[in-house]
Amino acid sequence: MKQLNFNHLQYFYAVAKEGSVTRAAEVMHVTPQTVSGQLATFEEYIGAPLFERHGKRLEPNSLGQMALRYADDIFNLGNELSRTLGSHDVGKLANFNVGIVDAIPKVMVFEMLNDCFDLDSRFILECHEGDLSALLPDLSINKLDLIISDQPLPTTVSVRATSHYLGQSGVTFFAAKDRCDQYINNFPYSLHQAPFLMPGRDSAQHRNLASWFVESKITPKVVAEFDDSALLKFFGQIGRGIFCVSSAVEQDVLEQFDVAVIGKIDSVSDRYYAIAPERKIKHPAVASVLASAEKLLKD
Repeated sequence: MKQLNFNHLQYFYAVAKEGSVTRAAEVMHVTPQTVSGQLATFEEYIGAPLFERHGKRLEPNSLGQMALRYADDIFNLGNELSRTLGSHDVGKLANFNVGIVDAIPKVMVFEMLNDCFDLDSRFILECHEGDLSALLPDLSINKLDLIISDQPLPTTVSVRATSHYLGQSGVTFFAAKDRCDQYINNFPYSLHQAPFLMPGRDSAQHRNLASWFVESKITPKVVAEFDDSALLKFFGQIGRGIFCVSSAVEQDVLEQFDVAVIGKIDSVSDRYYAIAPERKIKHPAVASVLASAEKLLKD
């Protein structure tokens, strides 16, 4: 078999991703006839068809699915190479792009990323915040080198990545200093009918807390929910409600916000993960993040 024509592979890849010749032509800014011709040439080179039609959509057959997996690797590695060479500086690495699930305490992210600045390699740290479902597409196309998450890579997604368990921590509950005395006694049952600031519904902590409240027969009065963990703390310190964060950053919260501890529990534990793409070459700063997290989140 003669050498693979990567131009033909790219037309196949576009049709496989878009599901139709017409849509692939729009994405590639060429005519449908060009896409059809290039795809036919590629299938002739392979010696077998690569698609089956399901209604109006073209779906890769078993051979096409195998070709698509290889194409994913080839084009993702090409994107990685472009990023690395794009620095135009032999001594400088491509920027370190980190996705941060917004429910994670910012002080925890700071502790995990701070040591990256001490590495010998030169790069710019870029942080991108959002929920996990919004960050994963960028990881899949090599726009992100790492995601720091409160949950592992979902089994339902097809992103080629690996979840690294970083550690876990119990949770500490806080209230504004002028209101904490009424909740310290009889904790945690003092939380029943108390105003409570809940983390966002997409966070693992939200689900864990909701389950623990049911099991403990405690029903707080949820007055607000926040995707942004920093905003939650600001409302907590002015007395709008009780809130909780991972015990690993308890001292940092006390130093930064005008709040006091009313209690802590280990039966609700926050778990943290680093999700990294399966690359040939990993950014060296990834190892620094994993090491820092291990020190911060010792079980």
